[in-house]
Amino acid sequence: MASPRFFSLLSIVTISLLLTTTHTSSRSLQTPHKTTVLNVVSSLQQTQHILSLHSSLPTTTTTRPEFESKSIPLFLNSSSPLSLQLHSRDTLLPSNHKDYKTLVLSRLARDSSRVAAIAARVRFSVDRSDFKPDGETRYNAEDLTSPVVSGASQGSGEYFSRIGVGTPAKEMYMVLDTGSDVNWIQCKPCSDCYEQSDPVFDPAASSTYKPLTCAAPQCALLEVSTCRSSKCLYQVSYGDGSFTVGEYATDTVTFGDSGKVNDVALGCGHDNEGLFVGAAGLLGLGGGALSMPNQINATSFSYCLVDRDSGNSSSLDFNSVRIGDGDATAPIVRNSKVKTFYYLGLSGFSVGGEKVSIPSSVFEVNDATGEGGVIMDCGTAVTRLQTEAYNSLRDAFVRLAADFKNATSSISLFDTCYDFSDMSSVKVPTVAFHFTGGKSIDLPAKNYLIPIDDAGTFCFAFAPTSSSLSIIGNVQQQSTRITYDLANKLVGLSPNQC
Repeated sequence: MASPRFFSLLSIVTISLLLTTTHTSSRSLQTPHKTTVLNVVSSLQQTQHILSLHSSLPTTTTTRPEFESKSIPLFLNSSSPLSLQLHSRDTLLPSNHKDYKTLVLSRLARDSSRVAAIAARVRFSVDRSDFKPDGETRYNAEDLTSPVVSGASQGSGEYFSRIGVGTPAKEMYMVLDTGSDVNWIQCKPCSDCYEQSDPVFDPAASSTYKPLTCAAPQCALLEVSTCRSSKCLYQVSYGDGSFTVGEYATDTVTFGDSGKVNDVALGCGHDNEGLFVGAAGLLGLGGGALSMPNQINATSFSYCLVDRDSGNSSSLDFNSVRIGDGDATAPIVRNSKVKTFYYLGLSGFSVGGEKVSIPSSVFEVNDATGEGGVIMDCGTAVTRLQTEAYNSLRDAFVRLAADFKNATSSISLFDTCYDFSDMSSVKVPTVAFHFTGGKSIDLPAKNYLIPIDDAGTFCFAFAPTSSSLSIIGNVQQQSTRITYDLANKLVGLSPNQC
């Protein structure tokens, strides 16, 4: 018979084994990767909200009388803060779509045109850099008044700000574009203009409007220009065939009640087609010399792109750096051949807290050719990645989302979709951007899993591109304050700072 001491020892060993087994089971039940929550109900409710939204924004020109404009401070130095309200496209141009899927298809059609336009712009800039060292392209005046292609009539532009032009200031909606430098508006007399929400600007009614001569330095900075009666004429063409042609001039620009700037160079377009239906023109926020930030000597600008389905508004701010100590930052990378776009130092991605294996060279700019690299763009919707990078990112996500019910996508851009129709919320693997310099940011789930219909089909909102250029789009930027710290050559990403 075994001794009591033996049974006592056996009991201790048994209890120890039980405790060890219990502890091991507990660890195996823990989530093996990093997750975040996607609020399915909230996303689907917004799909219905945006379809029923009726614009409450002013759609007629507001005139600021001369005596009122005197109370608005004159912007005299680069440190003065300026601010504008920022609205999504669907708050200015309410949807006439009967269901959410057709709205998504419409957005993605515009998005494809935008991506094509960027690719064309990069090719043009690289070719111009290689073959036209003086950076100047001159045409006959007749060439600028008779474009060889007709513009696409669908319209572009996803986010708008209301800005004043002239004296007295006429307020109008303009499209924000970080991928353009030239500011322009439609002008009377209008030989061919698209429909806009506000009356077309009349330069004859502005006491501060001044046409630029062909000898003006601003005229020399245009990529395409010519002369007529000693006046500088401009043309800006976009990759989808859209264009604007007219007189290049200067006028006073008013930023709401925060300030005004004299002698801002902008195009006064008399012949415009196919672009930015609803808006009066374009506010160029690019990196070139003629962009708004450079003309007003801004040290920084920032925006927060609200969810396009929310109907909310935010702000576009100049000279007000809002990067917190814990916020992600990415260095602005210079591309000597393409000055307009803001290239970022992106090193890779992680999914569920695990780094995705992608060669860093995929995201680098080729200094010799100007090709490749990664840009941040507010006009592109869905982030485009080189095919190699996209496949690696998608495969990493699919592997960790293996328990989700797959759905077949009827939208060719998306190849990874899920059926969340019977869920109110779902834990999904995190997706994070990693930047050179060591900083990273986890995206909200709604910034990479988006509904494509009102039935609960959600798709992974990244897409491959055959181009060597990758683009971080506005779906991934939503609800994040994006700050372009031009003085320190950084882009800051501040979550929930709208």
